Amino acid sequence: MKKISLLICISLMILNCKNQSNSEETNGKELSSDKIETPFVWEAANLYFLLTDRFNNGDTSNDVNFDRTLETGKLRGFKGGDIKGITQKVKEGYFTDLGINAIWMTPIVEQIHGGTDEGTGVSYGFHGYWAKDWTKIDPNFGTKEDLHELVKEAHARGIRIVLDAVINHTGPVTEKDPVWPEEWVRTDKQCSYEDYENTISCTLVANLPDIRTESNENVELPPQLVEKWKAEGRYEQEVKELDAFFERTGHPRAPRFYIIKWLTDYITEFGVDGYRADTVKHTEEYVWEEFKAECDFAFSAYKKNNLDKVLDDNNFYLVGEVYNYGVSSGQEFDFGDRKVNYFNPPSFQSLINFEFKYNAKDKDYQDLFAHYDDILHNELKGFGTLNYLSSHDDGQPFDAVRKKPFEAANKLLLSPGTSQVYYGDESSRSLIIPDTEGDATLRSMMNWDSIAKRKHTKEVLAHWQKLGQFRAKHPAIGAGTHQMITASPYYFYRSYQKGNYKDLVVVGLKLEKGKKVIDVSKVFEDDDVLYDAYSDQTSKVEKGRVTITSQFDIVLLERK
Repeated sequence: MKKISLLICISLMILNCKNQSNSEETNGKELSSDKIETPFVWEAANLYFLLTDRFNNGDTSNDVNFDRTLETGKLRGFKGGDIKGITQKVKEGYFTDLGINAIWMTPIVEQIHGGTDEGTGVSYGFHGYWAKDWTKIDPNFGTKEDLHELVKEAHARGIRIVLDAVINHTGPVTEKDPVWPEEWVRTDKQCSYEDYENTISCTLVANLPDIRTESNENVELPPQLVEKWKAEGRYEQEVKELDAFFERTGHPRAPRFYIIKWLTDYITEFGVDGYRADTVKHTEEYVWEEFKAECDFAFSAYKKNNLDKVLDDNNFYLVGEVYNYGVSSGQEFDFGDRKVNYFNPPSFQSLINFEFKYNAKDKDYQDLFAHYDDILHNELKGFGTLNYLSSHDDGQPFDAVRKKPFEAANKLLLSPGTSQVYYGDESSRSLIIPDTEGDATLRSMMNWDSIAKRKHTKEVLAHWQKLGQFRAKHPAIGAGTHQMITASPYYFYRSYQKGNYKDLVVVGLKLEKGKKVIDVSKVFEDDDVLYDAYSDQTSKVEKGRVTITSQFDIVLLERK
């Protein structure tokens, strides 16, 4: 009897193992026959750009540091935004709901301690572009632990983190912030911008010391940095790391290579996914080749040392700010007396597109989309562009008074290329603030109260969310091929393929509200079930057409 029971138990165990094996095989087949996971494509990304100090205050205990207590001009002092505030919104799902899959934040390195007054009232380095010490995070923005947490929480949700790299200049000189040694910076000549030389070998503005990026001379560390590091108890460690860097690379101990080392440390330590390079055209183009090489090395090292944290096989993302560059120029920027290609020799994957706001004003949907489709598949083939409608230093945004938030979303989020959503684009944050001077009017605090309380703001946000999520789900929107289906009513499709992954979508804009019969015969098969991501409806393709009935003038169709 015991022998029979034992045989029965063994038989059941074998059967259970076989069933489990069959189940695993079935699941594997289901997975392989199901849709391949959507790849992340930088050329199609939905990138959110924010001023770290102006987005969200997650830790009020770090709001004042280094006795930065002078009364400032309006919106020219620190307001409390920090890395913890960004992480808080990541955890709440704000970015995911908005379809954001990459966040670019202004520089977080330690800023000058003093304030300047250039006729606009006292200004502090709240914006992050006035570096005092590239090796340390400014306590107003947070700590290393805060940045580690942000990267971890963002990556867990498929969101990449892009930092901002400044190699061109230090912060201004103040009583608290002495000028760096003459072999490091020039202060005697201000840029006049009429040609290549007078755009690069000069200071951008008065009292903004220009790093001698052209120099290959060995220089010692600035004495104020040595003194600071010794006081903080980390001088020996910093010097040890610098020695190792210069021994590995063979680079001279020239100013630009110190800064490149300090910036790429944020890649190897924190695993950030990209850099937006500041003031690119004010620095020799070969500097960016050198920077890219070190960024790639650091990113590779991070991946090798953190296999469990690697998101995918994408390369490190490098996008450049060449002020006034537009995609119509193709790969070159014209200084007047000289043209420079920042894509080749290899430096940047994309450049910020300063002409998109003008194209969005001057062109209807089809002309706009066709224009970018043509350029990205011809002159810029193999590269990308970063489109924006408003930013932190563009005094002529597409819609400063926020009267066209729905059109702005349609044109930005549905155009070919990478989209840059400036914080508050999605919530009609005002870009005209009374009693401000210069670019301060573009840099108000994020309007969270308006999102919470105003019906119109909620409607605007909902529209940006629907389009943003659709864009994030479909690389075809940003990186695919554009083809109009009909001009009136206006329908188009986008197609994209990478390996075994294929993506097809149909979009309609400026449609009649109510019943819409849509010809999708060029894209989908009869009996395909399509989903309209805007109205949350499904419809089966019959005789090449689907019918959607909604009170919206837009459809976003994908295969269910």
